[in-house]
Amino acid sequence: MSTTVASNALEMRGITKAFPGVVANNQVDFTVRAGEIHALVGENGAGKTTLMNVLYGLVHQDSGEILIDGKSVRISGPRDAIARGIGMVHQHFMLIPVFTVGENVMLGREPVTGPGFYDRAQARKEIAALTRKYGLSLDADARMGDLPVGLQQRAEIVKVLYRGANILILDEPTGVLTPQESKELFGVLRDLVKTGKTIIFISHKLREVLEISDRITVMRRGKVVGHLTTRDTNQEEIATMMVGREVLLRVDKKPAKAGAVAFKVEDLTANSDRGVPALKGVSFELRQGEILGIAGVEGNGQSELMEVLAGTRRATGGRVLLGDKDVTGFDARTERDAGIAFIPEDRRGTGLVLSFSVAENSILGREKAPTFSWHELVLRLIAIREWARKLVKEFDIRTPSIDTAVRNLSGGNQQKVIVAREMGSQPRVLLAAQPTRGVDIGAIEFIHQRIVAERDHGAAVLLVSAELDEIRSLSDRIAVIYEGRIVSIEPPETPEERLGLLMTGGGSATLPA
Repeated sequence: MSTTVASNALEMRGITKAFPGVVANNQVDFTVRAGEIHALVGENGAGKTTLMNVLYGLVHQDSGEILIDGKSVRISGPRDAIARGIGMVHQHFMLIPVFTVGENVMLGREPVTGPGFYDRAQARKEIAALTRKYGLSLDADARMGDLPVGLQQRAEIVKVLYRGANILILDEPTGVLTPQESKELFGVLRDLVKTGKTIIFISHKLREVLEISDRITVMRRGKVVGHLTTRDTNQEEIATMMVGREVLLRVDKKPAKAGAVAFKVEDLTANSDRGVPALKGVSFELRQGEILGIAGVEGNGQSELMEVLAGTRRATGGRVLLGDKDVTGFDARTERDAGIAFIPEDRRGTGLVLSFSVAENSILGREKAPTFSWHELVLRLIAIREWARKLVKEFDIRTPSIDTAVRNLSGGNQQKVIVAREMGSQPRVLLAAQPTRGVDIGAIEFIHQRIVAERDHGAAVLLVSAELDEIRSLSDRIAVIYEGRIVSIEPPETPEERLGLLMTGGGSATLPA
């Protein structure tokens, strides 16, 4: 880690920002020392993003003061922030895939020659100088869309450095990286600090926060609730501060008692939305009473796999057996009726109807079931309301009432509505795609407990997650997917370095006979 320097690169004093119905930042004080990596942590809705958007000029504070190098400054927009030496690498990259690295880095500040022509040679020279100075090797002529995610992120960092950033804000920088890419990024960050840069690191991955940061600021419900020195704290203390109570960070589960094969996938093929092969012969078995985790870098076919198994995408070949029944051609409703439940990865796009109430969403996809309708024509409203109240209580869904539109719930409670709906039907097979994406530590703990409970009640659980820690802690076996194929089946204690290598096409495969 970096050596702490006494002077302050940044001070935010008494920052307050309110939106209709919520105070996002309430008298927030935030200080970052020059030459340190400072982690900013908190649950969803804690106010981290709003605070950084104020600093970068995307949002204007209602009150409060910002000081850069001890001098009070006014930041009216990103242009002002950049002029003050502040750069932001967003969670979702701001890059143009068809442009080269050089064109992306220089965009808006291109070196020109003659009558306004882009000076490719000068751009290449300037990028080479930057990457050499900071140890960020990049090919200026490479097409951005052809680069792996780790190098795209590197290009984003070079982009803000090219604009003269001394303070770098990184928002969830490891969210889409493999373990190897994360380690490479941390090496880059440490080298940047050695050259005098200051870094604000926003992350919900507490293990990474402890590995990379010097100090930590914790926010909860719009306020700063603690300042910690990294070397003197631990995950449990940070999590307790974030949530306001003790949180179980490790999944507490007994060894699986795997039973008969519940779900068998044989040589499955399917196309992506663009019509190109996404699944290229996927085969595996899933047993009752076990959790099989699918590990892979996003975009390697796991989304298409879950959609085919849930009946929302057509297979182009192969077959899927539920017990000894071929369900390959079943649609989503028929799959549900057969006992297959599906937690989709996009909760707002496909998991919920945001304008519908909690009660209406609690039966989504099952509204024609005899429990909830007469002859598929008239809804049994009393039964629906009783069902919704039962789920709200059992799954601890925080909502003013079952008539509240789900758009008005927090992300974690929206996710709980989906989890409750799918698990409440006591499925034979549970397909869980990114079940805790974007939810709070407290909700993650709860959802993990419910997934394990489903397994222990005999359900077969197929888990897809971009979080390798989640895959390793929940799974009884891990299937690694790469370029549309299962390349290895691994035990959960497999080191993350090996999993990361397999996820990027390296390592030797271990497949069952």
